[in-house]
Amino acid sequence: MSRTARLFQLMQALRSGSSPKTSVQLAEDLGVSPRTIHRDIDALRGLGAVIDGEAGFGFTLIEDATLPPLGFTDDELEALVLGLREVQVIGDPALADAASAALRKLQGRLPPRQSHRLSHAVLAATRFNRPPAPTIEVADLRQATWDERTVEFAYTDAKGDETRRRVDPLSIVYMDRSNVLLSWCHLRQDFRVFRLDRMREMSVTDQSFRPNRIPMLRDVIAQIRAKRAAHERDENS
Repeated sequence: MSRTARLFQLMQALRSGSSPKTSVQLAEDLGVSPRTIHRDIDALRGLGAVIDGEAGFGFTLIEDATLPPLGFTDDELEALVLGLREVQVIGDPALADAASAALRKLQGRLPPRQSHRLSHAVLAATRFNRPPAPTIEVADLRQATWDERTVEFAYTDAKGDETRRRVDPLSIVYMDRSNVLLSWCHLRQDFRVFRLDRMREMSVTDQSFRPNRIPMLRDVIAQIRAKRAAHERDENS
C-alpha cells in the first residue's frame, strides 16, 4: 500500500466509529504497526487535519481540512431549524441569542431554494409555560463546565433552606419545568442536581477537576437511569 493510500485510509478510520481510537486499534485496521500510525498522525497534522490525543490515550479527528463544507437534505435542515428555535425558547439569554445568530448565518450560507425553505419552515417550537428564569449567569456556568472548573454558589432548596455549595459542574439539562445542573457536590460527597433558578451568587474557582468530567457524567447518568428503571419496575409490580 502506498503512503498516500494509507493516509487516506487512516483518515477514513478516524472519521468512522466511536472515538478516541488508539494506535493499536488503528494499526489493526490498517495492517501496520502502531509506530507507523504515530508517524502518519503527525503527517496528517502537518497537512492541516486537527487530531486531538496522544499515544496511550487515543486519537480523535476534530477538524478535517480536506472535507468540503457540508450540505443539508431538506429533512436535516428542518431538524436544524426546529432545534435552534427550541433553543430560542428554552435557552438562557446568551444561548437564545446565539441560536438566533446561528439561524441568520445558516440562512446566509444556504443555496437560494433552501434559504427560502428556512425562512418559511413548516416546523416551529413554543412553550406556553417556560421554565423559571435562571438567577445566575448561565454562560459563565457553561464555560466553567467546559473548562472543568469547580464553582461555588448559594442555593435555596424546595423547603426554603439555604446552603453554600461547592460543586464540580458536569452538565446543564433543559427540562420541561426547570433547567438544572448535574454536578458532584463537595458538601454531600455525592452527585446532586441543582435548579438554575435557585442558585445565586455563583463564582468560578481556580480549582480544576480535569480530566474527570466525562467519566463522572457517565456515572451520574447511569445512576439516574438505574433509579428510573427501578421506579418503573415498582410501578409495574
